[in-house]
Amino acid sequence: MSYLSYDYPLYRPPSEAHSQIFQITLGCSQNHCTFCGMYKTKRFKVRAVAEIKAEITGIPASYKAQIQRVFLADGDALVYPQAGLLEILDLLVDNFPSLARVGIYASPRSLQSKSLAELGLLREKKLRILYFGLESGDTQTLAAVCKGFTPEEMLALCRKARQAGLKLSVTAILGLAGQERSREHARATARWITELSPEFFSLLTMFHRHNDDFLRSLTLQTNGGILEETLEIVRHLNPQKTILRSNHVSNILNLAGSYPKDRARLIQQAEQALLMARQHPAWFNDVPDFSEENF
Repeated sequence: MSYLSYDYPLYRPPSEAHSQIFQITLGCSQNHCTFCGMYKTKRFKVRAVAEIKAEITGIPASYKAQIQRVFLADGDALVYPQAGLLEILDLLVDNFPSLARVGIYASPRSLQSKSLAELGLLREKKLRILYFGLESGDTQTLAAVCKGFTPEEMLALCRKARQAGLKLSVTAILGLAGQERSREHARATARWITELSPEFFSLLTMFHRHNDDFLRSLTLQTNGGILEETLEIVRHLNPQKTILRSNHVSNILNLAGSYPKDRARLIQQAEQALLMARQHPAWFNDVPDFSEENF
């Protein structure tokens, strides 16, 4: 249930499906990544604390007691100025007595804008999990999509967040490097995740959403190529205490497991899926056609 009037499109991670969402920013502060069409219809804006306060306090008291999780949107909401973000978190704690945690989208740029001490203060106010788009661990792929940061820079920033006690849910994109650098993209991503061992690692698949120019620059991965890339990742992935999810609507293969306990099973599942796919050459060699229709 929502008592708010959202500025659409509104995005949130699958794990925040039952969270109360507040848009403390609109759009994304670094809306130049060529692969991403999430906020191309919006101009970035930091909303005033007073607006957020009115939304928080305006929720009926009977519903406030039910809220256990809050997600702060839009993209890269962690970039919100520190003093205002602390004030918003205090408002959430004061108004929602059952609040257990707050989640937020974070970019490398917003993590760069916060010191270790500032991140620690946010955690004290119940900000507990950051959703971070790595996209790829491959330097060349990141340069091609205009991410603006190298894998090494992002690793250092994520380690700072972990040092502050924040959990991380990291996302990478299957097919992002096209057929040209599929293996390099997969293996470098697996190495990056293995080195950080975030609490959560999610895969989604490249699809059409206001990114036609970028897609035309690639030799697009086929269904079979996506499965091969998935297998390449899970074969080289070996983090500690990391939960893997591949449950986005764009994904061909749904994977779920915990590392290191389920590593062998996940590899076997990906191998079996690839073996079955090869028995259907037409589908195997076709390009996935998933696209977002509304925005």
